[in-house]
Parts: sequence; C-alpha cells; structure tokens
Amino acid sequence: MASILPFIPRGVFDDAATKIMGEAFDAACKALRDARQPDVVHEVIARRIITAARKGERDVKKLRDIALAALPKNARAEEE
Repeated sequence: MASILPFIPRGVFDDAATKIMGEAFDAACKALRDARQPDVVHEVIARRIITAARKGERDVKKLRDIALAALPKNARAEEE
C-alpha cells in the first residue's frame, strides 16, 4: 500500500498530526474501488489531506472525506 509520508514536508507537522494524516490516507486508499490506482491518485489524496491538515483539520474521517471528494464517485467503494 502507498504511504503519505513521502508527500509530507519535513518538520511541518508533529508526530500526532502525521499519524492522523497517515490514518486518513490509509482509509481513503482503502475506500477506492480499484486498489491498483495510478500513483497520481495517491498523490491527489495525499495533497488534499496535507492541505486540510495545514488548515488545522485533525479528524481522520473528515480528512478522508476531503481527500475522496477530489475523486469521482464511481472511483469509490460504496460508503458505509
């Protein structure tokens, strides 16, 4: 599975925020209908999570939803 860590600028977020962003990234990737998405999809997800986290968002579910909002609904698995 892809990781958000290569996209996070060093020294910008503390360990707790990085952990939350990683959880949100993993949840967003898991929600994708086809697990073999191109790298650019993972990059879009990561960048959207990082942008929201820079604005102060720290809720894993909200960060996941923000990331998935960038993708067409047909790319996502059914919402729980």
